[in-house]
Amino acid sequence: MRITPIEIQQQQFKNRLFGYDTAAVDNFLEMLADELERLHRQNNELKESLARTQTSLDQMLDREKSLQETLMTAQRVTEELKINARKEAEIAVAEAHLEGEQVIRDAHDRRIQLISEIQEIRRQKITFESGLRSLIESHLKLLNMDTLQIEEDDHKTRLLEPLVNDSEIDDQLNFP
Repeated sequence: MRITPIEIQQQQFKNRLFGYDTAAVDNFLEMLADELERLHRQNNELKESLARTQTSLDQMLDREKSLQETLMTAQRVTEELKINARKEAEIAVAEAHLEGEQVIRDAHDRRIQLISEIQEIRRQKITFESGLRSLIESHLKLLNMDTLQIEEDDHKTRLLEPLVNDSEIDDQLNFP
């Protein structure tokens, strides 16, 4: 039987000739002592359980704190990695732009160089063609001169031919 504080306050002992019934008082005190002992054990067990629970709670709080710190560190590292990756990507893009611009500049320079070479080759071609024309024209003139000379010689020969023929006739006729 459990004794509550109200029962203890309301407990009344019968009066006897010389006071309370000692057996009833002894019986009540024994029940009270048993109940107090049980409560004392229960209290100690609860204290031990509370201590174990508190220790477990402290360990879990430490783990939680450690996990939160780890999570914060992981988030910080992740952010740093993202920032570094962005910076590296920006650097790579900038380098690619620089390399692209260099390639374009090199191609432009090569284009200008090729245009200059083409213009030089055209000048050389024009010079060569002019020289060749001059050479051909001078040879044509020489050919024309030779042709005129031959025609003149032919013409002179024809003019002289009748004279030769007359003299041959004369010779044949024996005219001195």
